[in-house]
Amino acid sequence: MNFVAALNEATAKNLQILEEHLRQSISDDKFIHEVCEPLIRGGKRLRPMLFMLCANSRKDCPTELTMPLATALELIHTASLVHDDIIDTSKKRRGVETANSKYGAQIAVLVGDYLFAKAFQLVAENNYSHEVTLILSNLVKNLCIGEISQDKSLFVVPTMTEYYTNINLKTAIFLSSCCKLGAIISDMTEREINNLTAYGSGLGLAFQIVDDLLDFFGDANVTGKPQGGDLKSGVITLPVIRALEKSNRADELRELVTRGNVTPEDIDNAIKIIRATDAVDYCRTRAQAHIDSARINLPDTLNTSAILALEKLADFIVDRTR
Repeated sequence: MNFVAALNEATAKNLQILEEHLRQSISDDKFIHEVCEPLIRGGKRLRPMLFMLCANSRKDCPTELTMPLATALELIHTASLVHDDIIDTSKKRRGVETANSKYGAQIAVLVGDYLFAKAFQLVAENNYSHEVTLILSNLVKNLCIGEISQDKSLFVVPTMTEYYTNINLKTAIFLSSCCKLGAIISDMTEREINNLTAYGSGLGLAFQIVDDLLDFFGDANVTGKPQGGDLKSGVITLPVIRALEKSNRADELRELVTRGNVTPEDIDNAIKIIRATDAVDYCRTRAQAHIDSARINLPDTLNTSAILALEKLADFIVDRTR
């Protein structure tokens, strides 16, 4: 499914406006633009899209109200990716060279900081409420906590609880915050806000589980990242956790993923061991369960076109290839 097919017409038009706002947001300095332009090019825009779909799901919100916050959300996401790439020493992102690979870690750290600062500048300049600022601040705080927790546990097999705690901090809270912000700025009821927040959380959990599958089994030409990147970085995710529970080669897999020096041959071997178990089907079943939970939480007070768009978006999350 084409990602844009999940949009209603109004949001698709808003995404075109968003692209221009993103370009303007990195135009302060020639070198900043040179570094940042490849970073903001080609993303799925899932987070600002979710925000705008929710903001316009019961009544139309003016673009002057939605666009600065939508831009800020994408900038925060991009900043977190820049910092992730430094931590993981990643060479490619979205099929292009990462900022740390091209310009070095010092420049990349500062570029990530710039993008965070730019996001909060947009929020301050447009006089959003204290509640909006607090949600964004907590979002960035939780991203950092999740990354710190993950970095402290590299090459260590997490429990299922630890795995879910981490993907909640790094992904689910972000998507649920996007939905919550959309509901808040469109003056929805407390029940509607809570329901859309729960919808976003379910989406986020499913998104990360599918992402973890794609890290092993996705086409690198489509995902823009080499297979087994998480494993090479020491991040042990749900496909490995499940395979360790079910494989008769669990001891071999455990030694491979925890020894701290993973080779391309190790990654190929891990993929074979994982594929020989029910891990892929298990992960897809878990992701689908979170999507089903998300769909159930959609308020029936939203307009029909918005509900259809949000349902299509949920379907895309589990069917995507990148």
